[in-house]
Amino acid sequence: MTDMGAFRETVTAWAAGGPGDLAHELAAGLSVKTVVLLEGPSDLAAVEALAESRGRDLEAEGVCVLAMNGAMSVGRFARLLGPAGLGLRLTGLCDEAERGYYARALEQTITEGTGPQRRGFFVCAADLEDELIRALGVPRVEELIRAEGDLRALRTFVRQPAQRGRSPHQRLRRFLGTKKGRKIHYGRVLVEALSPDRVPAPLDDLLADV
Repeated sequence: MTDMGAFRETVTAWAAGGPGDLAHELAAGLSVKTVVLLEGPSDLAAVEALAESRGRDLEAEGVCVLAMNGAMSVGRFARLLGPAGLGLRLTGLCDEAERGYYARALEQTITEGTGPQRRGFFVCAADLEDELIRALGVPRVEELIRAEGDLRALRTFVRQPAQRGRSPHQRLRRFLGTKKGRKIHYGRVLVEALSPDRVPAPLDDLLADV
């Protein structure tokens, strides 16, 4: 486990009700400056893949990319990590449906924060998978699914009665969430397939912000 990985685990345990002393110690030792609050691990995989493709070492820059396992947890993490807690910069990426959770949680940080503590957050039209499929196009995503050995599973999925009447884009989006770990895997695969000028705006803007 990397040192930043230890910090992520410690913060997650703190948010679940554990002690915060170790989080303070690790934040200082690692010179953490910014925390990127993400809904889940597939978002984390995508952000890390884009950073790597641009030659950035977020850990070395003092940036912690943290998956909260649910947008409803953002208020708790913001209190612990923002001005009232560790005093770190906060930013994040969320789905349109979860915008309200982020807005309420980060409002105080954005309003009361000064200097480097002042941050916003970035919103995907539906979710990050939707953004990536639109950026790459359905044929390219299907090519990647074939290359990853999942084409048979996709064909079985689209033949299900529940998928009738849905567009190819909608089917692909739902397919990515049908198996544990698939969204995480394709979060990286789809980002790595993007050309520099096709990175979805919310993801591109987030990385530019940290």
